[in-house]
Amino acid sequence: MLERLKKSLLEAPIYKRGDYNYFIHPITDGVPEVRPELIREVVTHIIRTADLDVDKIVTIEAMGIHIGTALSLFTDVPLVIIRKRKYGLPGEIEVNQVTGYSKGQLYLNKIYPGDRVIVVDDVISTGGTALATLGALKAAGAEVKDVIVVIERGMGAEKLKSQGHQIKTMLRVDADESGVRILE
Repeated sequence: MLERLKKSLLEAPIYKRGDYNYFIHPITDGVPEVRPELIREVVTHIIRTADLDVDKIVTIEAMGIHIGTALSLFTDVPLVIIRKRKYGLPGEIEVNQVTGYSKGQLYLNKIYPGDRVIVVDDVISTGGTALATLGALKAAGAEVKDVIVVIERGMGAEKLKSQGHQIKTMLRVDADESGVRILE
C-alpha cells in the first residue's frame, strides 16, 4: 500500500538547511513535479481511511491545496483553504501559527458553528500549524471529524495526540544526509 508514495520519498533529494536535513518532495514542496498517479494514490488512501461524513474539507495554504482539491473533486465535498493573506470577510478567524521554522498569521473563512469538517495536510513535523488550525476550527464552532496528514516527521503528531487530538498519518519518515527513511 502507498507504494508510489514510498518510492517517491526514497528517491527525494535532500537539502541541508542549517542542521536540518530537508527532503524535497512533490507532496510537501510541489517539486520537482506533481504526478497525477501520486496524488490519486494519496487521495484514494484518504477516501478509504477517513471519516468523510463531512460538510467541508479544510486544508492549509500552500501545500495542502493540491491534496484538498483532488479530494474535493473525488468526493464532491467543498474545500476551504486556510490562507496566509487576510481578506477581511465577515467571520474571518485569524490563526496564529508557530512552527519549528516560522511564525505568522493564517486566516480561516467560511466555517460556521456545526460544520463537520475533515482537515487534510501534506506534512506534520512540529505540530504548530495543526494545533493552530484545530484551535481556529474549535473557535469557529466546527466539529472536526478527522485529521489526515500524508507525511509525519518529528514529534508533532505525538504532541497533538498528547493534547487529546486524534490524527492519522499515512507514512512516518525521517531523513539524514543519506536520504529519507520510511519508519512506518
